[in-house]
Amino acid sequence: MKKVRVRYAPSPTGLLHIGNARSALFNYLFAEHFKGDFIVRIEDTDVLRNVEGGEESQLKYLKWLGLDWKESPDKGGPFGPYRQLERLDLYQKYAEELLERGLAYKEYREDSDKFAIRFKVPANETYEFNDLVRGTLRFESKEVEDWIIMKDNGIPTYNFAVVIDDHLMEITHVLRGEEHITNTPKQIMVYRAFGWDVPEFGHMTIIVNEERKKLSKRDKNVIQFISEYEAAGYLPEAMFNFISLLGWSPTGEEEILSKEQIIEMFDPNRLSKSPAMFDKDKLAYVNSRYIKKLTDQELAEKTKKYFVNEGIEIVSDEWLEKLVGLFKDRITHLGEITKLYHGFFHDEFKLNNEELEVLKENNSLEMLKVFHDKLNETIDFSDENIGNIIKETGKETNTKGKALFMPTRIATTGDMHGPSLPITLSLLGKDVVLERLEKAMSILRGEV
Repeated sequence: MKKVRVRYAPSPTGLLHIGNARSALFNYLFAEHFKGDFIVRIEDTDVLRNVEGGEESQLKYLKWLGLDWKESPDKGGPFGPYRQLERLDLYQKYAEELLERGLAYKEYREDSDKFAIRFKVPANETYEFNDLVRGTLRFESKEVEDWIIMKDNGIPTYNFAVVIDDHLMEITHVLRGEEHITNTPKQIMVYRAFGWDVPEFGHMTIIVNEERKKLSKRDKNVIQFISEYEAAGYLPEAMFNFISLLGWSPTGEEEILSKEQIIEMFDPNRLSKSPAMFDKDKLAYVNSRYIKKLTDQELAEKTKKYFVNEGIEIVSDEWLEKLVGLFKDRITHLGEITKLYHGFFHDEFKLNNEELEVLKENNSLEMLKVFHDKLNETIDFSDENIGNIIKETGKETNTKGKALFMPTRIATTGDMHGPSLPITLSLLGKDVVLERLEKAMSILRGEV
């Protein structure tokens, strides 16, 4: 079997979009699974739409996702250059060959010596190919008009340049979005005209939103660009895993898979024929699973920038590790950490009727007074010592279990349920905890 060579060929007209990222990722998986080469080529001939930094952004966020490649503009390689604007002489050479052979013709602009070059579509030909996703597809040449291969400014059109590049770069398989299906017969015409081997094609289905409408850059309900996912605090390993499931299904039930597992399992026969739904809840779940795998130290390091950006003082590394450990099971992306922090430290402390009922039912006033006084006397406000004080309070007031822990939690946090109470109180700090206990006791006495 010929060595597999696949490519991802973006235009530097914008940031890396979720749809483009999927195309790149599936090509990467295909190459890695079959021990082939994955290359990146820049299709920059749409000069008016190219944006400054577009190429750099594409490469940066592909790397962030965990993709690597054998050849590209930044790495070089034996089939370069890897930017189309640096290959114009090649396209011109092959266009002239088609002119000489009568397979293309010049089309002059009115009152000008400038001309475009059109490909002469053969009559009565059938273009049939086996699509890796959809099976046999067939087109008739009578359905296609003569089409421009070179514009009058010397820039090739997409369908011409892509064939020249794929042939010269020895591309064996072309995996791309289904919007390219109708381009395929034009490209096969060019391959046939030069007598070149036609690569295998596979056209992936569209990505749709939760309303089953095609994912559009105008869709404000879905984050569109990989840079935005990084900024929000999605982990690259989680994004790699999630995007791999957009139109491909692994064998078995487990969907939380490492890069190595996905590469090993990747099978083009398991590419879906139905549109892939972008499920935000599934992404949140996948990312939360990866967050839970982090140690508290790793999570603290990754979330530090969010605290810094909001001007939140980080008391110490140990303090931050305890804090993020408290929230680890509640966040779906790292950027949520400051929202939870603000809810934890700065929300106005108040008790609703349900919480007050719990305090009254358990006759908690005496127990809370003892707990308050013991905390007030202690210098050591560590979670370990706070845990001991809760136990001592229970013994002294003959209170245990739910009657001890739930009122204590309500009177210090305002919540009936939550993470480890000793750790929570040590993070809130002595002054805040005492102030809240005093307010809760005042409410129970009917003073507030």
